[in-house]
Amino acid sequence: MGTGRRKTSFWVVMGVLFLTSCGGQAVRKTAAEAEVGRTIGSLAEIFGRESIAVDGYGLVGGLRGTGSSECPPNLREYLKQYILAQLAQGTVDVEKLISERTTAVVGIHGMMPPAAVKEQRFDLKVSALAETQTTSLEGGWLYRAELKASGPFGIATKALATAEGPIFLDTIGEAAPDKKAGYVLAGGRILDDYSMTLVLRKPDYLAARRISDMLNTRFGEWTANPASPDVVQLRVPAAYVEQKERFVSIVKAMYLGETPEFMEARAEAFVQRLAASDDKEGSEISLEAIGIASLKKLAALLSSSDEQVRLRAARCMLNIGSDEGLVTLRAIALDRGSSYRIAALEAITAAARRKDAVSVGRILLRDDDFEVRLAAYEQLRRMDDISITRELIGGNFYLEQIAQAQRREIYASRRGQPRIVLFGAPMSCRDNIFVQSASGDVTINAAAGQQYVSLVRKLPNRPKVVELRSSFELADIIRTLCEEPVVEEGYTVRSGLNVSYDTAIGLLRQLCDSGAVAAGFRAGALPEID
Repeated sequence: MGTGRRKTSFWVVMGVLFLTSCGGQAVRKTAAEAEVGRTIGSLAEIFGRESIAVDGYGLVGGLRGTGSSECPPNLREYLKQYILAQLAQGTVDVEKLISERTTAVVGIHGMMPPAAVKEQRFDLKVSALAETQTTSLEGGWLYRAELKASGPFGIATKALATAEGPIFLDTIGEAAPDKKAGYVLAGGRILDDYSMTLVLRKPDYLAARRISDMLNTRFGEWTANPASPDVVQLRVPAAYVEQKERFVSIVKAMYLGETPEFMEARAEAFVQRLAASDDKEGSEISLEAIGIASLKKLAALLSSSDEQVRLRAARCMLNIGSDEGLVTLRAIALDRGSSYRIAALEAITAAARRKDAVSVGRILLRDDDFEVRLAAYEQLRRMDDISITRELIGGNFYLEQIAQAQRREIYASRRGQPRIVLFGAPMSCRDNIFVQSASGDVTINAAAGQQYVSLVRKLPNRPKVVELRSSFELADIIRTLCEEPVVEEGYTVRSGLNVSYDTAIGLLRQLCDSGAVAAGFRAGALPEID
């Protein structure tokens, strides 16, 4: 290397370190000021990273006379056209269907996730129209409907998703549920792929090409496609599917035209910021954006006395592709006194080898802290690990059982795919029990000394009562309650009372609260739909 180049490198490094010592704002301006390189974020904006609000109108059926015949004329005409388009002509009297008291016209609202992919599911909120006499959506089913971007609604507007599924009422919340509104968990289904778009502020095909090549080299082929001089289409890499905002932040922080000396200096600057400044998140993102050049500098932070610094350094290294931080992340995840255990677990399962992630997850399934156990379950479920057995019940929700858990807990989700999870399976009920659903239609009963559990349901709109028996095993009780009865060639091949998911989890909570099942009961958070 010549003398002139050595001098240039020296002053580049010293300049970056000097600006770093003057504060975080100076670091963000370094590239532009030194003209060594520019971030992608300084050249372009990234669109398609926001959720998309969608609305629609539909028909809920299967009600017990709690619906109404009222429907605004323009909406009635729209529903008639839509329903007829889904069916063979003449097979249904649509006018009569809309006017029955067993149906109700509802408004539907949801938030499509950012950069969604075709067939991806999302939660919906449904509400009876205020101008109708509908009193309850309990036990109803939302017939297929179409969802469009919030705004003017009509036949000509393009549908972005469809909606369909059972109505979920929050029967286990602190307050009595509003029966005229409910959710359809995972009831939205997206019709097309929606990629993110990087738009250059100044059209430049060479810059678009360079950005695409850089992203494809870093994250894998087909991550970026230069569609025009000012547009680059982005696909979120598999490693960042659950961290889309992190991916966007990293892309925006990446530099074009960098020199090894400059990137090394930036790595040193941001390592110092990660260790000492308040903006640890921004420093971590910047170091991950720099990539391999950060690894040696980051390794020094694995022995930091600050646990958050150790976590961020190790996570960053793992995301860049180095296993050197895995030992640190594992130690944090298994440390019962740490407040960063779940973050460490999620970092391991996002970027480590499957065997390493499964090993840590299975250990944490036996942890004393339920939130840690739940996080371990969620990560193992995402990896489809054999420690979790899964079966679809009634076509509506999953029953999942975990035999490794030491502490018995029943967990019911109220967001996304409905599922009941038995931590510490198999679980059993004791005898001498009597619990009843909030509506009084479903009863679970077993007298003292009885050799079976009696499950009784009063069928809606009928005088008939159906009674089935199950063993005392909780999984068997859930199956018998919620499976649909199936009859083939005159023979019953599967028996079930077809009880709804929301009713089932309400009954399970009563069984736990009464001591009939020696387990705690926990429910997940409700959907957050703006």
